[in-house]
Amino acid sequence: MSIKILLADDHRIMRSGLRSLLDKEPDMEVVAEAENGRRTVQLARKLSPDVIIMDIAMPDLNGIEASRQILSEAPDVKVVALSMHSGEQFVAGMLGAGASGYLLKDCALGELCLAIRAVVANQSYLSPEIAGIVVETYRRELSRAEPSDSPVLTPREREVLQLVAEGNSSKKIASLLHVSVKTVEAHRHQMMHKLNIHTVAELTKYAIINGIMSLET
Repeated sequence: MSIKILLADDHRIMRSGLRSLLDKEPDMEVVAEAENGRRTVQLARKLSPDVIIMDIAMPDLNGIEASRQILSEAPDVKVVALSMHSGEQFVAGMLGAGASGYLLKDCALGELCLAIRAVVANQSYLSPEIAGIVVETYRRELSRAEPSDSPVLTPREREVLQLVAEGNSSKKIASLLHVSVKTVEAHRHQMMHKLNIHTVAELTKYAIINGIMSLET
């Protein structure tokens, strides 16, 4: 039986290239493509893929939040991050969301296929560069004397934060999330209070620094 794969990347040429290559593998089948995190969540619910190849920096809903939503509903799905970003915040975000693998986009096809087969076999796969970042982060956490006092945003607040930082109006956000404008405004007020932030410009800066969105989106 073929491994059913869902490709999530906001660049069509990237998806097309990956699909062409992966479909040549005898034990793999690309069942669908998604151009953003929200569409990825919808397709994951509909198609129940075995593996999702997930970009991180996508519009509307980033790969971290999409992974978190998908895996909270379907923990047996395997997510492999395939990103140009090697920053600690992106790696920690994806692994914290439950991803089973993380590779950089300059990896060879053979390594991606190896990662796919590994996660299907209930193993984890990190490219050497990413493994180094994880080890260094772990060492730093062990040596940290004081617990972090950073404000903790809820998943919904992070979702709203990305949409606000991308320049969407409260009305559009309400439509995307199927909630009222009043609810969106409440989320916005609560997260700005938590972060002690008072402008959209500051929110955007916070979102970029913390890996919730990237400049390329």
